[in-house]
Amino acid sequence: MRIIAFLAVLFGFIVPTQALDIDAQKIKQIEDYLNNVATLKAGFVQTASNGSSAEGSLFVQKPNKIRMEYNDPMNVLIVGDGKNITYHDKDLDQVTNIDYDDVPASLILANNIKIDGKQIKVSNYYEDAGSTVVTLKYPSKPEIAPITMTFTNNPFALRQWSIVDPQSVEVIVSLYNVETDVDLSGDLFKFKKAKSPKTYKGKK
Repeated sequence: MRIIAFLAVLFGFIVPTQALDIDAQKIKQIEDYLNNVATLKAGFVQTASNGSSAEGSLFVQKPNKIRMEYNDPMNVLIVGDGKNITYHDKDLDQVTNIDYDDVPASLILANNIKIDGKQIKVSNYYEDAGSTVVTLKYPSKPEIAPITMTFTNNPFALRQWSIVDPQSVEVIVSLYNVETDVDLSGDLFKFKKAKSPKTYKGKK
């Protein structure tokens, strides 16, 4: 189903990873960034290992509010209001509601993040002069796949994340024109399905 491919952008399924210890200061730097960003606005480019690609706009307001609006010709809208995720496939005129309890939110939506090895654990880590790449997994939620997050080092900021979908396709979301802690309208996180245009019969 097409909905699974899009939800994999936010939510994943388990894949094997290798445990790795990193410096406590690095963990704290990641925690502080994720916890201190209250809102985020960005454009995004989504690519997948199967060759597919898409672009759109991303809005996040923590905790758990998100809007991912895909540009044409994708015609997909994902809106999370803090209680439910709504997936709207405009081409199929299909609306699917998903409970947060059924599909736990990814780290970019969470609040009070603690990478303590119990709820969230580092499974892979890499750092060079320009970027930091960390893979985080959820030991208490084995059904959720690890998420790999890429940060720029100066300034330290999220620029990309990736997951693996149920068909073993890697989905990568890269951010650009990122703005954080900006005012966002609450209407962005309210799903309203556009009404179908009325059809008028002409006079004979």
